[in-house]
Amino acid sequence: MNTTSQPTIKNNDKLVFRLVLGISIFVFLTVIILNRQIIPKPDTIPSWTYFLPMLNAFINGTCAILLLVSLNFIRRKNIDAHKKVNIITFCLSSLFLVSYILFHWLAGDTHYPETAPMRGLYFFILITHIILAAAVLPLILLSFYRGLQMQVAQHRKLVRFTFPIWLYVTITGVIVYLMISPYYPV
Repeated sequence: MNTTSQPTIKNNDKLVFRLVLGISIFVFLTVIILNRQIIPKPDTIPSWTYFLPMLNAFINGTCAILLLVSLNFIRRKNIDAHKKVNIITFCLSSLFLVSYILFHWLAGDTHYPETAPMRGLYFFILITHIILAAAVLPLILLSFYRGLQMQVAQHRKLVRFTFPIWLYVTITGVIVYLMISPYYPV
């Protein structure tokens, strides 16, 4: 039986890896396209647009807390609670991504003033946040796949990298918001 199920697992892995790669490339290209303003914006920006960054910071902060709660559950060997919290965190992160893309399409970028005293620190945090946010997406997707398939050894190997990066991205997302929010229009 092992020999017949083995090729199926490998074929599923190939399909999942291709799907993860496709999703990651799609998200990356979407962010670049919106940053370059290739897709025209509406003539009038909806009034609720400028509430999205605060929503995004709230979602990021919530995800950071949930990631720590998830870690606590798995340390206590409460796998069911660990899974549920991770699914909630994944859904919130997906909502964040949609909100982030929507905001940047509608409002564009807000620039940190050249005269601001913490400009260097802001850009260090922002650049590491952006790079790691792009890198962590495929890791999150693969970690979820391994976890949901109960491939515990592979899941643990991935999560050793995924968890600290995802946690850093969620925390620095809040910090970036707090640093740039005084400069948002309106």
